[in-house]
Amino acid sequence: MAESPPTALSAATVPRHIAVIMDGNGRWARRRSLPRHAGHRAGVKAVRETVENAAKHGVDYLTLFAFSSENWQRPREEVSKLMGLFVEALRREVAELHRNNVRLRFIGARDQLDAKLIDKITAAETLTADNTGLNLQVAVAYGGRWDIVEAARTLAARVDAGDIRQDDIDEEAFAAELQLADVPDPDLLIRTGGEHRISNFLLWNLAYAEIWFCDVLWPEFGEPEFESALGFYAQRQRRYGHTGEQLEAVKC
Repeated sequence: MAESPPTALSAATVPRHIAVIMDGNGRWARRRSLPRHAGHRAGVKAVRETVENAAKHGVDYLTLFAFSSENWQRPREEVSKLMGLFVEALRREVAELHRNNVRLRFIGARDQLDAKLIDKITAAETLTADNTGLNLQVAVAYGGRWDIVEAARTLAARVDAGDIRQDDIDEEAFAAELQLADVPDPDLLIRTGGEHRISNFLLWNLAYAEIWFCDVLWPEFGEPEFESALGFYAQRQRRYGHTGEQLEAVKC
């Protein structure tokens, strides 16, 4: 994990924060006449490789969309097996993440999760809290609309309590109440599986992210695809509302 970034990509062109929608586990399993949970299990290997690749290339933050608010609507058996896989993965992977100086955090509606999983999440966060390497955020029971509504409720309660005035609420104050309040917004969003949408993921935070879609199903996503995404990002001109001519003038 401590290897230097390849010379083809300078530190200046590597995104500081990458977010990933890990799509295609179910289709990967179906194409092999396997149950859907087999695809989720196969996807754990891709998670491990992506974490390693992010650290190797000098990415500071990696946020993975593991389970959305809408995923609760899936068949009960699939949800149950997926929750069990989360517990199993935490049991197997956290020690290795800790050895590699990765700080692990979870975002989402934690109160919707099973007590056993909550305990594992809390233990993993506590163990890795002081690590200074890659910051890994895993979104579980998370939805972008839920995130925004929760932030609005928190601010409304603070106004009611007299802690702040309504006029104090601006973009900075709002962003400070979101799940990724202390994390820079993603520079690059990767979505596997061939779909071209963001599926209620980090709606506020992705406002200016570059978006790279690929057809590869998540269990097959590896270093070649990761480096293709980095190559795509390196070619982008991030204007944030300015014109290209304005940015060129600043360089001069």
